[in-house]
Amino acid sequence: MAVKSQPRGARGTIGHPYSALNLRLLLATFGLVVCTVLGVLTARAGHPAPAVVLFALAAAAAVDVVVVQLRRAARRREQPGVRHSLFE
Repeated sequence: MAVKSQPRGARGTIGHPYSALNLRLLLATFGLVVCTVLGVLTARAGHPAPAVVLFALAAAAAVDVVVVQLRRAARRREQPGVRHSLFE
């Protein structure tokens, strides 16, 4: 399955949403770091159940980082030389 970039200026719908990729990458990276650190600290404190939840959230954030990077790469292939702002 090929990953396509989002059409410029397109509005999302409930069935086919679009998001700001750079901002989404920033938030997913923040979530990955925070959930990983808190998961390690929680596990070391002897609370395995919350640690498992935090590690699951960290894994979801890692998957989101990969998906966003694939979409950003597709956008770079389709629009070479165009710089996008954080909220675009």
